[in-house]
Order: sequence, then structure tokens, then C-alpha cells
Amino acid sequence: MIVEHLNLVDFRNYATADLTLHRGPNVLVGSNGQGKTNLAEAIVFLATLGSHRVSSDAPMVRDGSEFAVIRARLAHGTRSVLVEVQLNRQGSNKARINGSPSKPNELPRYAHVVLFAPEDLQIVRGDPSSRRRFADQLLIQRIPRMAGVLADYDRVLRQRNALLKSARARGVRGEGLSTLDVWDDKLVALGSEIIHARLRLASDLQGPLTDAYAAIAGADHRPQLEWALSVRGGDPEDGETDADADVRGEIEDLFRTALQQKRAKEVDRGLTLVGPHRDDLILRVRDLPVKGYASHGESWSVALALRLASAELLRNESPAGDPVLILDDVFAELDADRRRRLASLTSGYEQVIVTAAVEADIPEVLHRHVVHISAGTISDERTETAKDGDDD
Repeated sequence: MIVEHLNLVDFRNYATADLTLHRGPNVLVGSNGQGKTNLAEAIVFLATLGSHRVSSDAPMVRDGSEFAVIRARLAHGTRSVLVEVQLNRQGSNKARINGSPSKPNELPRYAHVVLFAPEDLQIVRGDPSSRRRFADQLLIQRIPRMAGVLADYDRVLRQRNALLKSARARGVRGEGLSTLDVWDDKLVALGSEIIHARLRLASDLQGPLTDAYAAIAGADHRPQLEWALSVRGGDPEDGETDADADVRGEIEDLFRTALQQKRAKEVDRGLTLVGPHRDDLILRVRDLPVKGYASHGESWSVALALRLASAELLRNESPAGDPVLILDDVFAELDADRRRRLASLTSGYEQVIVTAAVEADIPEVLHRHVVHISAGTISDERTETAKDGDDD
């Protein structure tokens, strides 16, 4: 899959924007704050229904506007698909596919993107929510219907939390909480599906992660990933990380039992303490947790390897072909050896989009079609070298 054209209306700093992209490497160059990352963010949203920078959609709508539009023409082999999403400050987003109204959660069926960004370091060094977001955005691309499952789970979770807070305020205990059982059933059904999908994802990522880490770091430090599950009785959000992947057949029973055991504590705190929203993806190298033990270089290698492993997984499973790779201001963060290794590993994908403040930071193997961004203005300029090369 490649993105042939991107059109934006009232998105971030763009009143309007049109960007033509090409097969192979594309380089977007501009000083910090000019809007190049906004272009990357728009493409990523079509694939993941979320941003890598903010947790809600409103900040992506231009100041003074009520909605933003992202529109892209995607090429799947010889077939072209026009996808569009309207991001609303208030109310639900709207989508169109080839001009026909559609649900936004249908968009990831057509758009497949893997983003590399400086924020990726938070996946390995940040709090559990960063790792959950990484896993869930990849799940949505791998299994598009999971977008609906995750949204339904969040809705049930909010309603259950509201009931817990109300019970706490009214001093309700015991039989007075019988209505909570209905929400427990919904939470268990949706949450168990999410946990099962996450466990399968971790298992399927393990091989590609091992290969990608060795390619990036030039060493085998035995990278591992596994889920610490709150349904086992602990609370990974509070640092209780007894990771164990051998629970596949009993998740639903474990979930229900843990909810019963934590009910009194949940009422006291007015908060749901069990479920995939409390889980953590534990990452290790050299049999030690990356968070707190890995060096800066090792942490970057794990973060990059996670993205490369994601790309390989989508590449091998998707009938749409390669995912689009977006390397957003990554090269400035890396030493010369990792720059060279990452460029070599990604250059073979159907389409690569690279953003950079300094053009010289981009390795030669990715340096071909160059677009300059300045104050929200896009200047599509081919270098003389690239033009000469096209005539061959």
C-alpha cells in the first residue's frame, strides 16, 4: 500500500494542505514547529484512529474550527481507494470510503501505517498506558474490528466507574450493588477478548522482535515481551508485575473472580481496578526489565525493534502489501550506526516517509524525493540529483 495524495482541511496548523507522495522514500524537511509532523500524524490517524501525540481528537482541529478533514488516496496494487475522516470537536467523527458514508473504524482496513517517532522511547521507559496504546493501535491495524471492541470496552468502563463513584458517595455496599453485576458481565466479555488478542499479538511479535533488535543493535540481548495481567490478582498499574502468559484458557474466570475480590476496594476508590486498562506489557533485554535497567542505547534499540517487528507482522499478514513506514524526526535522535542500520532495514518497503529538521540527517539510501515545509506551506521540490536519476 502507498499513500498517493494527502489533503487536509483545518487540521492542526493547516487551513488547507495538499501533499503528493511517491513510491519509495519521501523526505519532508522543515524547521521544528512548521507542520511536517502534522502531516505524519494525519496519515497515522487513518490507520490507527488515534494520534501518537495526544489522547483526544480535539487538539488536531485547527483553532477556530469545529472540525478537521483528513482525506487520502491510497493505492493497493492497481486499485485506488479514497478514504476520508472528519474529526469533530464535539460529537462522533464521520468517515467516507470512495465517497460513501462509512464508520470510522472501517478505515484501518484500507490504511496500514507504522510510525517511528521520538515518543517511542516512552513505550519502553514510560508508564503502562504508553505500552497499552502501542499494542492497541497495532491490534486495530491487525484486526480492524478491534477498534469497535476497544471503544465498547472504554464506554462500559466509564459507566461502571460512574456507578462505583455513585455507590461510594451514597455509602452503598453489599446487596445494594447488584446492578454492578450487569456491568461486570459486559466488562468481562469485552475485556477478555482484548486480553486474548493482546496475548496473541505478544506471542506473534516475539520472533520479529528478536530479529529486528539484533539487526538494530548488532547484538543478541534476548529481547522478550509478555503481559502482566491484572486479572491474575495483582495490579500492574501499581507496580505489581507478575507477568505470565500461560492463562489463555482461563481469562474469563480469572477476570470475574478478580472483580469479586476487588469489589470492596473498587467502591472505596470509585475506580475499576481489574481489566486490560490496568495491564502492562513487560519488556526485557538480557533477562532484565528494560524500564529501569536498560541503557539509553538499548532502550532505543528496543523501541525501534518494536516498530520494525510491527511492520514485519503487518507486511506478512496483510493482503494490501507493505505498510507505509513513517520515520518522524527519528534520525536526529540516533547515533550514526543506528541511523545507518535503520535506514538500511526500512529502505526496502514500498513507501517510506521521513521527516527531518536537517536534511543532512537523512541517510543517502532514503534521500530521494524531497518536500520542504515552512509555516504550513508545502513546497514540492525534487533535487537535481533525483531529477537526473529519474531520466535514466
